[in-house]
Amino acid sequence: MNETKDPVLSVRGITRDYVSKAGLFGKTETVRALKGIDFDLHAGETLALVGESGCGKSTLARILTLIDAQTSGQLTIGGQDIDIAHQTVTEEMRRTVQIVFQNPYGSLNPRQKVGAVLEEPLVINHSEMSAGERRDRAMEMLLKVGLQPEHFGRYPHMFSGGQRQRIAIGRALMLNPKILVLDEPVSALDLSIQAQILNLLKDLQDEFNLSYLFISHDLSVVRYLADRVMVMYFGEIVENGSRDKVFDNPQHDYTKTLLSATPHTGLDSIRARMAARKKAS
Repeated sequence: MNETKDPVLSVRGITRDYVSKAGLFGKTETVRALKGIDFDLHAGETLALVGESGCGKSTLARILTLIDAQTSGQLTIGGQDIDIAHQTVTEEMRRTVQIVFQNPYGSLNPRQKVGAVLEEPLVINHSEMSAGERRDRAMEMLLKVGLQPEHFGRYPHMFSGGQRQRIAIGRALMLNPKILVLDEPVSALDLSIQAQILNLLKDLQDEFNLSYLFISHDLSVVRYLADRVMVMYFGEIVENGSRDKVFDNPQHDYTKTLLSATPHTGLDSIRARMAARKKAS
């Protein structure tokens, strides 16, 4: 990671408002879900976003992945300003940022075989590719995420949760994005499977020079994976710094509360055992 270069993603003063109405004749109220978010994400960096449910993490993820538009503020990806509301978003920009969701089974079409799941982004975005080229590319990605050739023709329900998440990660990488938004990607998995997926994400990041925005409420996972940490509280970033600085010397009272409430999960010991096993093999 080299923070002296221009960031691959830059956020300045991003807000997101939602209008609600109490009853048929009630007053209209505006709720501000995001309140002036500022940060940069650099090539090859993992930036973790932590906070309780409802603090605005997923709202921000939808803006960064160009699903929703911000109410105000500036979003810049790869040096280009993004404004969904005024339709300045190109397909190339959309391919630059992809997302991996918390529940892989819910994000995979149960009626599609794994091969078709992986090929679908190419069908939509690269119509010039032949069927054989799409198949070769999908098979290559299947192997990169740790699955086997015989898995190509199976349906999502035939896989474990960890295998499904591998499929979801592979699909997100099919368009060669520069940025992955990882929205609680391991929270639904067993602890040992979490470690496997986290190690896979690290390997893929090194291979493709990916930038990650890693959204999580699990601080033990964040400490293992992140380079920097942002803490969100009621739509605001209340702390932003290097992983060690935030964990070892938190400044905001909310960050201190989060850290004190985090149980020890033993993820580090599992990671150590896996590393020793890999070295021995």
